[in-house]
Amino acid sequence: MAFVSGFCIMTVEMLGARILSPYFGGSLSVWGSIITIFMLALAMGYLWGGKLSTRNPSAVTFALFFIAAAIFSIPIILFADVIMEPIFMALEDPRYGSLLAAIFLFFIPTSILGMISPYAVRLMVQNEAHSGHMAGLLYFISTLGSAVGTLGTSFYFVLWFEVNQILWGAIATLTLAGCVIWASHYYLNGQSGKQAREMNRV
Repeated sequence: MAFVSGFCIMTVEMLGARILSPYFGGSLSVWGSIITIFMLALAMGYLWGGKLSTRNPSAVTFALFFIAAAIFSIPIILFADVIMEPIFMALEDPRYGSLLAAIFLFFIPTSILGMISPYAVRLMVQNEAHSGHMAGLLYFISTLGSAVGTLGTSFYFVLWFEVNQILWGAIATLTLAGCVIWASHYYLNGQSGKQAREMNRV
């Protein structure tokens, strides 16, 4: 799931320039706006995810991160023009226009995706001695997913699909990931309860 989140983060980020380009162009400053907003959103997500992980962490909450990120990514597809057009008309400088548009389009879903890795560390850590290794492993997997998402999107997806199709694919992937976590949680709890009842009978 850390791989999936990293993959989807970079898929959306790589598409960011294409989404903003009809209004603000594809210059280096536009890329700078996109990268800055994604970095700030991830930083906030890491912070919030770490704080939430100290408050009775559960797989259900973890699953909701994926589903919420998918839901808040939908406006990127449905309302991009509605969001960008008034910003384009109000701000002459494309640097600040692209920065503001990137905030409205990408900040919330990226922040939610940023919450996944620190929360996952808390769910998987068994003891303090185990924490460093697990944190390193999860961030390695997440970053590997980001690398694959970057190359997959920039080398292949943009050649095979339209931008909105790729975004719908990312949304579907996040939703599926959340549902898998949710279903696995209740299945494992059910198995544990079944084993406990069998032990009681014995």
